[in-house]
Amino acid sequence: MSRDRGLSHLDASVALGPRGFGGVRTGNPASMSMGEWWRRVRSAYAGGEQRPLGGYAASLLSYAGLVGVAAAVGRRRGARLPERWSTGDVVLLSVATHKASRLVTKSAVTSVLRAPFTRYDGAAGEAEVNESVRAGARHAVGELATCPFCSGVWIAGALTAGRVLAPRATGLLMTALTAVAASDWLHLAYDRAKQGAADRS
Repeated sequence: MSRDRGLSHLDASVALGPRGFGGVRTGNPASMSMGEWWRRVRSAYAGGEQRPLGGYAASLLSYAGLVGVAAAVGRRRGARLPERWSTGDVVLLSVATHKASRLVTKSAVTSVLRAPFTRYDGAAGEAEVNESVRAGARHAVGELATCPFCSGVWIAGALTAGRVLAPRATGLLMTALTAVAASDWLHLAYDRAKQGAADRS
């Protein structure tokens, strides 16, 4: 009952922020600096775990900045957004994003790009590797560099912007990535069919 009757100083500081609602000081939590408030928010969120919220914030700001730059370049060039995309365009973008995200985050060849932020854990098959993310300031970048779901947002955004700003070159790149993805699936299907034939003989 006593737990439900009031907030602790930590909960109050997180809820009200460093200066309370509307910038009005609201008692003890309002006396904290922004840095102290952020440290308390981070501690309350992490629950004892090491979560790189600062790195995540930097990633979000970087993504927003790149989107802003792309929009500014498009406006300067007079680029016009397409009224709609065909089903074929969406499929091409989806497959190209999938393949590019796997190449960036899992390929053995591109591990040289991820090495400053990750550690090699072992082979994953089909020219892919498993890697763990390093601790510290590089953790957030390491997560982005090893997570195809995370990097897919960036890649899809880049390819979408490219379709507006440089449609011919981006279309060629997307077609090549889709062809590589189809080739990979054919290789896997061939290997399974070959293995099945060997098992039956």
